[in-house]
Amino acid sequence: MIDNYQICKRCIMDTSDACIKFDKNEICNHCNDFDKIIVQNWHPNNLGQQKLKKIFDKIKNDSKKKQYDCIIGLSGGVDSTYLCLVIKKYNLRVLAVHVDAGWNSEIAVSNIEKVIKYCNFDLHTHVMNWKEIKDLQLSYLKSGVANQDVPQDHAFFSSLYHFAIKNNIKYIINGGNIATESVFPSSWHHSAMDSINLKAIYSKYGRYKLRDYKTINFFQYYFYYPIIKKMKIIRPLNYINYNKENAIEVLKKKINFKDYGFKHGESRFTKFFQNYYLPKKFNIDKRRPHYSSLILAGQLSRNQALEKIKENLYSEDDLNQDKIFVCKKLGIGKEELEKYINDKKRSYKDFSNWDKVYKLMKLIKSLIEKIFKRKINFSIRF
Repeated sequence: MIDNYQICKRCIMDTSDACIKFDKNEICNHCNDFDKIIVQNWHPNNLGQQKLKKIFDKIKNDSKKKQYDCIIGLSGGVDSTYLCLVIKKYNLRVLAVHVDAGWNSEIAVSNIEKVIKYCNFDLHTHVMNWKEIKDLQLSYLKSGVANQDVPQDHAFFSSLYHFAIKNNIKYIINGGNIATESVFPSSWHHSAMDSINLKAIYSKYGRYKLRDYKTINFFQYYFYYPIIKKMKIIRPLNYINYNKENAIEVLKKKINFKDYGFKHGESRFTKFFQNYYLPKKFNIDKRRPHYSSLILAGQLSRNQALEKIKENLYSEDDLNQDKIFVCKKLGIGKEELEKYINDKKRSYKDFSNWDKVYKLMKLIKSLIEKIFKRKINFSIRF
C-alpha cells in the first residue's frame, strides 16, 4: 500500500505514479494536461478528416519522384494494422517495415501477412540478431530498471529511421494516438531512445559487443533526422474518430484479424513484462493510463474502468506458459527469472543517461527562441 493514497476523481490514475499532482478538485495533472494541451492536437471529427486529406495530398506531392510516399512501422498490433487500412483509402505508395526482434507471437505474423496482402503494400522485414537481442534483454533484467522493452523499442525505431533515410523517405506514418495513449506517466519509464542509457546498462551486464544492433544517438534523434533530413512523423489516427474496439471489429471483417486480448500482445515478452514484471516489481499497472486515456476520449466511463482494473492481469495457466516461453527463449530457469524480478529495483538514473545533454539542449533552444522570437521543434518523439 502507498502512504497517503489518492486517486483522480475523473480518471483512474493514482499515486502509483510518483509524480502525479492533484488540483483542489482532486483532478490529476494528466486530465488537466489533456484539456489544456493534448486536445489541441486531437481532431476526431470532419475537420480532422479535412486536415488529414491535406496532409496526405502534400505527402504525395512531395514524393512524386520517389519510389514511396511514406514508410510505416508494422507490428501486427491493432493500431498499426488498422492504420494500414486508413492509409489504403488515400492511395499512398507505402513501404511497410516490420522489425522482428525475436518475440513475435504467431498471431502477429499472421496479422501482418493478411494486412499486407489486403492493402497491397511492399513489406520489408528486418530480422534482428537474436544473440544480441537475447543478451540485451538479459542485461536489462539484471539491471532491474522498469522499462524492459527498451531493447525491442529502440531497435524498432532505429531500424525504421535508418531504413527511411536509406530509401530517401521523408514521411514516417505512426500508429501512436491520443484516444488510447494520451496518459503516459513519465515517472514510470524513461525514453527508449536514450542510447547512452542503453549502452551503459549493456556495458555493465552484457557479454558481447553490439555489432549488428544499430542505435540512434542524441544528435541524430533531435537534430539530424528532424532538422537536417527534415523527417516528419504523421499520426493519422489523431485525425479520425479512432476507437480501438471498433477498429478490431473492422479488421476482423476485412482481413480476419486475430485479437490478442492484451494491449501490445503482439510481443510475447511485452505481454509478460507489462502484465507480470511491472506490477510485481514496481507496482505499475499499465491498464491505468490506458483506461484513463479511454475515459478522457469518452470511450469508457470511470465506473467501467474501476471495474475492469479489478480483473486479473493473467490467468494462472497463461502466466505459467509465458514464463516457460520467456525462460526458454532467454536460456534461463524460472528461479533465475524470479530472482531478477525480486532483486533490487533500480532507476534508469542509476546508469549514465542523456538527461544532462537534454537539459542543455532545452536551454539552448530557449535562448534561440528568445533571440529569434519563434518556436523551434527539436523533437521527432513518438
